[in-house]
Amino acid sequence: MDTENLKIQIKTFFGLEEILAGEIKKLGGRNVEIKNRAVNCEGDLGFLYKINYSARTALKILIPVYEFKAFNQQQFYNKLFQFAWEDYLDVDQTFAIDATVNSETFKHSQFVTLKMKDAIVDYFQEKFKKRPNIETRSPDIKFHLHIDRELVTISMDSSGDALFKRGYRKEQGEAPINEVLASGMLQLAGWDGKGNFLDPMCGSGTLLIEAAMIALDLPAQIFRKRFAFQNWNNYDADLFAKIKEVRIGRIKEFTGKIVGYDIDARMLNAARTNIEAAEMEDVIEVRKQNFFESKKDLFPLLMVFNPPYDERISINDEDFYKKVGDTFKTHYPNTLAWLISSDLEAVKKIGLRPSRKIKLFNGKLETRFLQYEMYEGTKKLHKAEGKEL
Repeated sequence: MDTENLKIQIKTFFGLEEILAGEIKKLGGRNVEIKNRAVNCEGDLGFLYKINYSARTALKILIPVYEFKAFNQQQFYNKLFQFAWEDYLDVDQTFAIDATVNSETFKHSQFVTLKMKDAIVDYFQEKFKKRPNIETRSPDIKFHLHIDRELVTISMDSSGDALFKRGYRKEQGEAPINEVLASGMLQLAGWDGKGNFLDPMCGSGTLLIEAAMIALDLPAQIFRKRFAFQNWNNYDADLFAKIKEVRIGRIKEFTGKIVGYDIDARMLNAARTNIEAAEMEDVIEVRKQNFFESKKDLFPLLMVFNPPYDERISINDEDFYKKVGDTFKTHYPNTLAWLISSDLEAVKKIGLRPSRKIKLFNGKLETRFLQYEMYEGTKKLHKAEGKEL
């Protein structure tokens, strides 16, 4: 593995590719190229450690190590059996494979995964008279198999557990928002830690914690204990320690407020548990408050939230979204508000025209991330006066 010029593929969610590309450029990635749900770039080993530790919208970070074409199963096995696996996996290490397959020839990802496992085990058995073990829960080495028609790409997964697993979530609600999606939404909404932030339906607190991490410039994986690259034969512990030290040295002071409301006491308890696990009690305030009975008390203010739908609080959609719109209009002047929803008909009841609509996926649910601008008086007047939201 050429550790100076690694080709790197970083997976993300649909709609967050531009945000991720911006993060990668900022962290020093070379030849950054946006793909569907992914960003490709180049960098050295230190950069690989840095993006694993710091990138907020990365799901997993892969290093392609072997590429070939296979037109049938035997060819697939033979090509894999010829590869020098000992360069990437020690016989005493455990390994696992995850796969994404888009091919007429290889239809079942489970089958090709088993074939690849066989090829690796047979290779070691023949060469070393000993075989590595498979461990799906927490393997030492994780391979990623990608098949697109006849093209097979084998990559090393440098992250291990998916990077949305930040390590602070101890409690979750019925419909929690993924940490990577939460951070992406905040960055799309323009949150940079300047001013104040409100999540008026905060659930178990993911948006609040991610907002605080951005405001303080905390590395996304500050709570993570382990990365897969730490089991690689080229792992440089001193280099990783230095990268962490430099990154932690950049943590900023935050003078604004980050506040969460919810009407569900159980959810507020879950949020407090998670906030404590993230060591954010001094930065985030949560309180039992019905958003529809609240008034704006923070200036300037950015609001981002994930309405609870029916998973958490039984709501009459029409009435619910109408109340959201009424609260925006009457109690939150000069505010930028964003919400995510999969019910594209119901959100029309808000009664305001969204100034931006961004297509995102919350799990398998197709959603829109909608921006509403509330002005006191007319929009034109405010633009003319250049008033800040």
